[in-house]
Amino acid sequence: MPEAAATAPAEPTARAGHFDPTTRALHWLMAVLIVAMLFLGAALVGSVGDYGVLLSVHRTVGIAILVLGVARLVNRLLRRAPAPAALSPAERRIAMASELSLYALFLLQPVVGWALVSASGTPVRIGGGIHLPAIAPENAHLYAQLRTLHSWLAYLLLALFTAHVSAVLWHAIGLRDGLLRRMLLVRRS
Repeated sequence: MPEAAATAPAEPTARAGHFDPTTRALHWLMAVLIVAMLFLGAALVGSVGDYGVLLSVHRTVGIAILVLGVARLVNRLLRRAPAPAALSPAERRIAMASELSLYALFLLQPVVGWALVSASGTPVRIGGGIHLPAIAPENAHLYAQLRTLHSWLAYLLLALFTAHVSAVLWHAIGLRDGLLRRMLLVRRS
């Protein structure tokens, strides 16, 4: 019985084996923002460019990722994933652990960033002028701990993102099992 539930389509109108359009759009929008954020983070660490502008863009994209991460999580809870390609039970467990880890990081990383800015005592501004409330008390020691945590979470996100892309490429190029087609914005028959 559990196997039958796991292979049911995401929703009655979705083509079997494909994610619905909302899920695909959220996935690719998040992918673009995550890649942009990784480059922004690297530029900030390397102090490349106008640090203030980079930091402002970094904060704004971070909050956008948080909002989209919540939207993705709600969407994922409301819509089951389509039946996966032929994966072994071990591969399914790895895929589920990877998905859960990525969702956790999509939410945790921006919240930690927001908290570290709050702990620094500087106003939390995004989009050039929108002020967000502080979510942590001003505290230099807390700021230092959150900054370290934010960096480690960024490395973990980079590692998981790289593993995810590598797995997709393996399925698309090595196995040629059609796994990537489930998430493409434009479907090919």
